[in-house]
Amino acid sequence: MTGKTAIVTGATSGIGAATARALVGAGWQVIATGRRGDRLDALRAELGDVLLPTVFDVRDEGAVASALDALPERFRGIDLLVNNAGLALGTGPAQHADLAQWKTMIDTNVTALVAITHRLLPGLIERKGAIINLGSVAGSYPYPGGNVYGGTKAFVQQLTLMLRSDLHGTGVRVSAIDPGMVETEFTLVRTGGNQAASDTLYAGAEPMTAEDIAATVLWIATLPPHLNVNRLELMPVSQSFAGFQVARSG
Repeated sequence: MTGKTAIVTGATSGIGAATARALVGAGWQVIATGRRGDRLDALRAELGDVLLPTVFDVRDEGAVASALDALPERFRGIDLLVNNAGLALGTGPAQHADLAQWKTMIDTNVTALVAITHRLLPGLIERKGAIINLGSVAGSYPYPGGNVYGGTKAFVQQLTLMLRSDLHGTGVRVSAIDPGMVETEFTLVRTGGNQAASDTLYAGAEPMTAEDIAATVLWIATLPPHLNVNRLELMPVSQSFAGFQVARSG
């Protein structure tokens, strides 16, 4: 055991679950959060009592506060916050988007991330810990239908840099990981459960896996304390930057 504790939000599937496995495998104990208690219980059964399932919706500040206040003594000293919880909803252009979906993305990807980070900052400063925020290449490169999702991930990029500046001299490390195409439940969620759309997106593309990103989280988390990765962008070899769009008359 490393003697260190991490909290991973959105750990019920995909990158979050893979990150919990990677950290536990490296000797960390992990507080795994999410809305689906059955999945967190299955993760606990798999990984043992070094993983603490903690069920809440990150958008519910009261539930987050209650859960963190009720942590067992053993898990109270948090050394690493992995802000992984997030989602995209909808694929259409802004003019046809559902405003409720936009608000859900903002509430989850921005407001909830800000709230849990703010709450844990005092302890992270005391322990000279680390924050790793999961962003996206959508925060840097626009694409049709990206609209508010890309905007939320651009916020995550900038918040990471601003936290880094504010925490100067505290010993706290702050990093952003911006992945490109990763095959997880991401597209299923975005399309309301359309398995065909998910299969079509990833078919033949050799996308990255949740385990690829989890390994990157672990690498950053275990760097010597005098090193900080400010921002790391990852894509599968099959993916590159989108071309400019040109609308033609006639």
